Amino acid sequence: MTTAATEPEAIYWHRELPPLDAQPMDEHVVEASSTRRADTIAHRDELWNRCETELMANARARLRQEIVRLGGRCARVISESIETRHSAASGEMWLHGSFRFMLYR
Repeated sequence: MTTAATEPEAIYWHRELPPLDAQPMDEHVVEASSTRRADTIAHRDELWNRCETELMANARARLRQEIVRLGGRCARVISESIETRHSAASGEMWLHGSFRFMLYR
């Protein structure tokens, strides 16, 4: 059984490069979101930071799932787009991200 401490890094972000022997397979996109939170002006920076931390954790989890599902060894995130989403009906906000990546074998 392997642990996270002994597993090689499977996700490389932007300027980080995958191993030299990794061979590109194809480009893909994953999307992830943070939990919805009350959309208030109070503590706006704290709210953003909490949502961003959660969004990035969810994005890493989704990327790992896609690496396994598509039969790859690692992925390199090429670009990302993060947007704030609002629901006036529920009075909530959340972050939504789209992450384009190259899959490697």
